[in-house]
Amino acid sequence: MRSGESVAGAAAPSAPAYEFIVSSTDGPVGLVRLDRPKALNALATPVIAELVDAVERHQADPAVRAIVITGGPKVFAAGADLKEFSTASAVDMLSSDRIGYWDRLKNVWKPLIAAVSGFALGGGCELAMSCDIIIASETARFGQPEINVGLIPGAGGTARLTRIVGKFVAMDLVLTGRQITAEEALKLGLVSRIVPAELIVESAVALGKELAQKPPISLRFAKEAVQRSFEGRVDDGIAFERKLFYMLFATEDAHEGMRAFIEKRRPTYAGQ
Repeated sequence: MRSGESVAGAAAPSAPAYEFIVSSTDGPVGLVRLDRPKALNALATPVIAELVDAVERHQADPAVRAIVITGGPKVFAAGADLKEFSTASAVDMLSSDRIGYWDRLKNVWKPLIAAVSGFALGGGCELAMSCDIIIASETARFGQPEINVGLIPGAGGTARLTRIVGKFVAMDLVLTGRQITAEEALKLGLVSRIVPAELIVESAVALGKELAQKPPISLRFAKEAVQRSFEGRVDDGIAFERKLFYMLFATEDAHEGMRAFIEKRRPTYAGQ
């Protein structure tokens, strides 16, 4: 169990002990790093719970003006933890509302910057899209591959991706599950800039420090205005997406897809 450390190496005094993330500060910038490399930073419920807790603590810290979320050099987050989902029923998913943690990120009014290097797939891509600015390294890969295990995106992927890249590209990505490069993501408007892999965190923190120089209330209102314009009726789409996502846990195909992924074999779908 590790508590947060500052970028300079000094312990963050108020940071709790986290198991799956590392929380730190660099001047006016809060930094939250996913730290579950053996599982490719898979977003199991305890992981996203710790991440949201750390983000909210930075939100409550008056010295922090912007927050960076990042992963490792080879993987930002490779999606949900299918071992956690593989035996869940539709009722389990609905009653536990594991995805409810994601809603709390919407209430963060300080700028959220995603620093993405390596794979940002499934929930990883959705986590990046929940932020306000996405900086990608040259190695970044984005995708929503849930269709390959009998599911669909369940944390806002269909709604936000469609708003960002348009209906036809979103259909392509969601129905095929294919990945796109950082260059493709930049052309589609999914990321705002690309930097060398070795500079990904440094660049995101530098941007956070730049934002920290702006007037905080103006920054907050500007973020709210852009969010309102972007999300408009997107909440309806996210609510509908979540209902369908939960319903898929009542199908045999979803459980077959997840079992096949865990067992490293090709799934056999029966349409049931």
